[in-house]
Amino acid sequence: MKLKNYRYFLVSIAIILIDQAIKLSVHFFMEPGYFGQIEIIGSYFKLHYTLNPGMAFGIQLGTIYGKLMLTSFRIIAMFGIGYYLYSFTKKKMHAGLLVCMGLILGGAIGNLIDSIFYGVWFNNAPANAPMTWFHGQVIDMFFFDIWEGILPNWVPIWGGSYYSTPIFNFADASIFCGVVLFLIFQNRFLEKHETELVAESSPEALETAKEEDEIH
Repeated sequence: MKLKNYRYFLVSIAIILIDQAIKLSVHFFMEPGYFGQIEIIGSYFKLHYTLNPGMAFGIQLGTIYGKLMLTSFRIIAMFGIGYYLYSFTKKKMHAGLLVCMGLILGGAIGNLIDSIFYGVWFNNAPANAPMTWFHGQVIDMFFFDIWEGILPNWVPIWGGSYYSTPIFNFADASIFCGVVLFLIFQNRFLEKHETELVAESSPEALETAKEEDEIH
């Protein structure tokens, strides 16, 4: 077993540790809601302790077992991402791609810990939850207070309802950065891997590929 095939999991472990440290600090040392919020950059960026019972932006599945379904999906996604991260590491994919996957995996596990355990550890499961296990609410705290108010009626789905800039956590930010970086640099990540495969199979084919790139 080669330890280097697991080195990018260290990125995920670091994300999990930082995320949980922040959440535990917020839970034990801050009061929930507006009365406990702490201004970091004036009134624009604050620490605001709130609980998220659903997915990103508080979206929930409209059933009493929606949270259980969501948590189950997160568990499946965690193993899926972990498998591909290990597989891509063995295939020597671009390091940038592997780091992105490590960020996404770490963020997913960070929020999964909240969903599985916080209902039991901190008794923060919603009042109508059928059980405390797998129904924990995710702790959010980062609040860019840029805009709030009533959305125009022409906005699909949410038109006419109150909206505030979403509050998120470190795990959410890790997932977001991993996805955005992949979307921006995916061509570079994948092209380099294809070039390396060509070089390993045939040095002459690599020279031909380089000449074609120079022509175009």
